[in-house]
Amino acid sequence: MQKTWTFHTKGFKAFLSIEKSLSVNSVEAYIHDVKKLLQYFEISGITSRPDQVSQSELRAFIKWINELGVSARTQARIISGLKSFFKYLLMDDFIQKDPARLLEAPKLGRKLPEVLSLSEINAIVSAIDLSKPGGQRNKAVIETLYGCGLRVSELVNLKISNLYLKLGFIKVTGKGNKERLVPIGDTAVKEINSWFIDRNQLKKIEKEAENIVFLTRNGRKISRVMIFMIIKDLAEKCGIEKNISPHTFRHSFASHLVDAGADLRAVQEMLGHESITTTEIYTHLDRDYLRSAIIEFHPRS
Repeated sequence: MQKTWTFHTKGFKAFLSIEKSLSVNSVEAYIHDVKKLLQYFEISGITSRPDQVSQSELRAFIKWINELGVSARTQARIISGLKSFFKYLLMDDFIQKDPARLLEAPKLGRKLPEVLSLSEINAIVSAIDLSKPGGQRNKAVIETLYGCGLRVSELVNLKISNLYLKLGFIKVTGKGNKERLVPIGDTAVKEINSWFIDRNQLKKIEKEAENIVFLTRNGRKISRVMIFMIIKDLAEKCGIEKNISPHTFRHSFASHLVDAGADLRAVQEMLGHESITTTEIYTHLDRDYLRSAIIEFHPRS
């Protein structure tokens, strides 16, 4: 299967460069779109050659990248790239029917998750008043949410014993009590270490919260509701009118990585998505490979 895809991808690249006279960047963008489809096939155990791809498989792929939190703009670009690829195969008489002909971007409407731009995230971080109690903690919270793509439940339950900051990883307990290692960038590490200075000065820490990273001023585990309130307050200060929540930073994390060209398998592994069926080869991806993906493509790294 791989050889067949490689052969036709090379032909498609030559077609775009020579016959369509596209720029090098445009050609690479089209090729990356095809490679993303192939990554999905590998993850899902689909062995279809280019001439065997069905419309249902393409729709499943679009649904998959939507679940990853990929922005509508990026989804539209990927669909456009796939349409061009299969038109090329049809023109080259390798396929008799174009499976992408009726492919459309999903009508997500209000269900499309909000994604913050990097400038909006920077504005939110800048709006945090470090002179106020909890300021440094809130900055560490935002950088950890965005820097690691965590769910809010994973953030509030994050344990000190599960931080491997010198190695650049944290261990997270996700849905179904499944643990995963998530790479963490230097910016989030710096802010967590700064928060620990304030944390160590708390007058009292409740016994059940001694191993919890993020605490209130009273030494209790911070709640989900409090995280929501912190984010809503910061967004209001910045004049951001989007309906954002802690999950918005998770979507932004995924979207920014994918937009920058990160491997979908690495993003999926870091997010710990339960709704996506994966193969054994996917679940055992090399940890150095995952860390290199976030270091290379995440804006905070």
